[in-house]
Amino acid sequence: MNSIRASDICAVVPCYNEERTIGEIVNTVRRHVEVCIVVDDCSTDRTAHLAAKCGARVLRHEKNLGKGMALRNGFALAQAAGLRAAITLDGDGQHDPEEIPRFVKTFDGGKVDIVLGDRMGEQEKMPFVRRATNRFASWCITRMAGVPISDSQVGFRLIRLDTWQRLDLDGRRFDLESEVIIKACQRGAKIAQVPIRTIYNGTADSKINPLLDALRFFRVLWRCRKA
Repeated sequence: MNSIRASDICAVVPCYNEERTIGEIVNTVRRHVEVCIVVDDCSTDRTAHLAAKCGARVLRHEKNLGKGMALRNGFALAQAAGLRAAITLDGDGQHDPEEIPRFVKTFDGGKVDIVLGDRMGEQEKMPFVRRATNRFASWCITRMAGVPISDSQVGFRLIRLDTWQRLDLDGRRFDLESEVIIKACQRGAKIAQVPIRTIYNGTADSKINPLLDALRFFRVLWRCRKA
């Protein structure tokens, strides 16, 4: 298997109403990878305009489809461009693009399939409910995946696109991120984890629906149990 070079890696940034932060994120991302794909999930503000102005390739959804579909479509665009791996990070400023080189170094040319960020070294910076939810979800996913996962809910990741393509995925919203970990591990993917900063600036509103996304999470566990 040919190794993956830094020039084969892009960033995929799913966004919904992130005009406050997206410009700086795109500018910083492009200091580390040439291609930054922003998937605007039907924002009502200037997210798409500002991302394009800063040099991102922008894919806009005409209706809100959810984070999972934004990732799916961003990865499809990356594969069509001949790229071989993608770093995902959120557009709300809760991931530091300056940490991208940590992922690339840990990825080591494709010797692992997925690199997950790990914020649990600074878990005291997380709001209590987020911390408790993450620890419970990570415990569940560890049991399903058969691989210790410290921070299963992190959106800052690097994944080989051929690994992604081999997964039979059902999720369309936040549940997709949990499903990816479980199904990749069940199929023998090599997982690495890298420490990252925990950033909660107190201004970003969560896009998570506590009830619906909890139901989707448990549905993922049930589907993967039967897989």
